[in-house]
Amino acid sequence: MMMKLEMGYFHIKDVVFGEESKLAGNIVTVDKRAVEKLVLEDKNLAAVTVDIARPGESVRITPVKDVIEPRVKAAGKGGIFPGVISKVDTVGAGKTYALKGMAVVTAGPIVGFQEGIIDMTGPGAEYTPFSRLVNLCLVCEPVAGTERHEYEKAVRLAGLRVAVYIGNLAKDLVPEETEEFETLPLMEGGKAYPGLPRVAYVQMLQSQGLLHDTYVYGVDAKQIVPTVLYPTELMDGAIISGNCVSACDKNTTYHHLNNPVVRDLYEAHGRTLNFVGVIVTNENVYLADKQRSSDWTAKLCRMLDLDGALVSQEGFGNPDTDLIMNCRKIESEGIKTVIITDEYAGRDGRSQSLADADPAADAVVTGGNANQLITVPKMDKVIGTLDYVTKIAGASDKTLHEDGSLTVELQVFTGATNELGFNTLSAR
Repeated sequence: MMMKLEMGYFHIKDVVFGEESKLAGNIVTVDKRAVEKLVLEDKNLAAVTVDIARPGESVRITPVKDVIEPRVKAAGKGGIFPGVISKVDTVGAGKTYALKGMAVVTAGPIVGFQEGIIDMTGPGAEYTPFSRLVNLCLVCEPVAGTERHEYEKAVRLAGLRVAVYIGNLAKDLVPEETEEFETLPLMEGGKAYPGLPRVAYVQMLQSQGLLHDTYVYGVDAKQIVPTVLYPTELMDGAIISGNCVSACDKNTTYHHLNNPVVRDLYEAHGRTLNFVGVIVTNENVYLADKQRSSDWTAKLCRMLDLDGALVSQEGFGNPDTDLIMNCRKIESEGIKTVIITDEYAGRDGRSQSLADADPAADAVVTGGNANQLITVPKMDKVIGTLDYVTKIAGASDKTLHEDGSLTVELQVFTGATNELGFNTLSAR
């Protein structure tokens, strides 16, 4: 069966508060009380502050938990975020509508699982793609005594529920723009473009312990073995974020919904290559688990009779080993492999940029050096809190200056040097 998805786009210019939630023209009106009620359905959340941050405003959002683009399933099987918000149905076909130009951003006062900054103006805005969106921000306060992992889940689900609530405003409307994506079944797809190289995307998902989680159809990725997905499944929210790695390494749910590697491969599909599909694999703590997952990944690449593979990772340090193992084993199957990663080369750029290496990794796309220092000015408004700004990854006790400016590494900005090359997509 061919998997065909029609994406409909509504280009949002602004988000405002009003008495009734609605989408009219390019403006989203949000009933703040309805959003607050929806968020506080969770017994682990005591309060929520709902705010709006627009491009160019002197606003800093921190610490960021997740960024989510509102979407709705307009026709076809299943719903957005299957296995989490919607029932566990296979998605990726039919019609899906997206509210482009806006996002739901979740934040809260507990550091350790939501490290990140979004500046809406100034030099910091250049290092996060989310400064270009109108952001509906949810600052969620936990009930006293709530464990961090319970709080993380509550905030994660709150953001997804609100994104679905906003996305539903477009369900019965006519989108301004539509785009079609389709992937043939493996056997048919192989025959359709006999003269083009068969290429797949290997997406490594962060899964290295509590608060380092990514979910596939609602299942924590640490509990899966590598498997094959249709690329369009990602566009319906089959993969969502739940991890706490450094902000520049964290693939937010927005990244998964708008994966630029998938988009670029679709653009080349049928012209310069045959885009076979997506292989998702996890990142593990123990060596035996790393060996198992990388073996299975290479096996799937061979089973798909690939000529080439693109591999992206999430995180840094320990996951570098998973990245290099995947690369080396896929190359050993005679399949040309390109890895996509950022680097941690030290503030002077002289350190070893990856924790692992191999001669097989001879084709690399880099997102840049996450250790590079930058000073950003004080913002007039903070959504969230600066209480933890000296403790997040990439900061120090010298980060906050008397005039309110910050000196930090690029890794503190959400999406700054992301392995998916996300800023390239955002700049289009």
